[in-house]
Amino acid sequence: MKELLIILLCGMGLSSLAAKPNVLLIMSDDLNTALSGYGHVDCKTPHLDRLAVRGVQFDRAYCQFPLCGPSRASMMTGLYPYRNNVLLNFTHFRKTVPDTVTLPQLFRRNGYYTARVSKIYHMGIPVEIRKGTARDDDPESWDAAINITCAKNPGPEINWSPKKSGSQRFAAVYGTEGDSSYADGMAADRAVEMIQTLEPNKPFFLGVGFVRPHVPLIAPQKYFDLYERTSLTIPFAPEDDLDDLDDLPEVIQNDQTAEAMGITTPELHRGLLEAYYASISYMDAQVGKVLDALDEAGLTDNTIIVFASDHGYHVGDHHKFQKRHLFEECTRVPFIISVPWLKEQHGRKSMQFAELVDLYPTLVELAGLTPPESIQGTSLLPLLKDAASDDWKKQAVFTVAEGGGESLRTADWRYTQWGFGDSGCELYDLKNDPGEFTNLADNPEYKEELEIMKTALEKRRVKVGYQGAVTREHADKKKAVAAARAARAKKKPSKD
Repeated sequence: MKELLIILLCGMGLSSLAAKPNVLLIMSDDLNTALSGYGHVDCKTPHLDRLAVRGVQFDRAYCQFPLCGPSRASMMTGLYPYRNNVLLNFTHFRKTVPDTVTLPQLFRRNGYYTARVSKIYHMGIPVEIRKGTARDDDPESWDAAINITCAKNPGPEINWSPKKSGSQRFAAVYGTEGDSSYADGMAADRAVEMIQTLEPNKPFFLGVGFVRPHVPLIAPQKYFDLYERTSLTIPFAPEDDLDDLDDLPEVIQNDQTAEAMGITTPELHRGLLEAYYASISYMDAQVGKVLDALDEAGLTDNTIIVFASDHGYHVGDHHKFQKRHLFEECTRVPFIISVPWLKEQHGRKSMQFAELVDLYPTLVELAGLTPPESIQGTSLLPLLKDAASDDWKKQAVFTVAEGGGESLRTADWRYTQWGFGDSGCELYDLKNDPGEFTNLADNPEYKEELEIMKTALEKRRVKVGYQGAVTREHADKKKAVAAARAARAKKKPSKD
């Protein structure tokens, strides 16, 4: 009888050990799939690899927006950006969908203790880490929220993007002190303290956000020492890679390119790569500390653990750097889910399509909660039970970006359009061109494939919430900035 009960509970997605499993959500910032467990030739991430061994690694997981704020808002509300209308970094979902119930908020309403450490919703990095603030947090989501304040980063600094100034330059800090002197080490320490003091017998939802490898690329020197700079592999891109995008908006062609940033020599490029990988390895070590604390507290066997990045990142692919674009490297994310009682799938890799918006219904089903009717996405439970399940129906992933960028990616094709379809498009044959180097949109031989993909994208965007003029209004950055300035002006006291 006991064995039958366990089988039934597992079939429902519930732990056999407790009616309410815990949740540990670990987020990284601006991390592409540069993890050793994802087959990266240089980057070293032993602790995330360890997590993948006790979970399912989704090798075809994609964000809904290659920018921190909209991506995190989508994941935490369970709504595509066209449904929650968060299409800019400084738009808060409480202004656009004020009554939405976020993922942690739902757990909180169901008796969970919910808490976060550092960046889960959007934060302005590095400014808000220096100040210890989180302007775009959502208080309704948490019983407790801990901000990290790290005003100084001891160690010498090198800017590997000499033409890029300001806070988003590729500044590397070669830390002269230990892990806990820098933001992610501080976040890990606070997360460990929280785990050690959790109330017994009360389920928890704990979000732990790490800000690396977001620039500045900060890590103690020992993490730089893991890499031999001169031997690092520079991502391949044909010299004329962007020439077939000449009919697209200027910002898409020339934004954040190697030339614009001054990253024009192999020495500069490898210095940047070393710093990016060192900051990833530093972040990875902090993940290890949190996982160890969970083990030591005896909580691992009843805790669902999720690791994800908010979006991908360019480090020279297509001669581009950073985020905001719609190529594979910017839209694909590392995504690992460990469910302790679904051990048969531990260590497996799923090649089925998944989206970050799928996380909300997945965790809700695993915990046996009732989701809001409004949420989108699809529970990944079938893939957590069978990573190669043929019953999985998602055959395409959908990502949108600034500038009215929209991209639909299937197993064989990627179709991307800009200006909501008014400002040019791209078509890539992924079977023959997995690097997305040759834009076939203007090739008459592919007219039929172009029309098929364009039609599929426009059907998909309506399905996930596209509202024509309303959506375009929310995506209008100039109007949004003007409105924000007007709102600030109203708050200022009169001089009269």
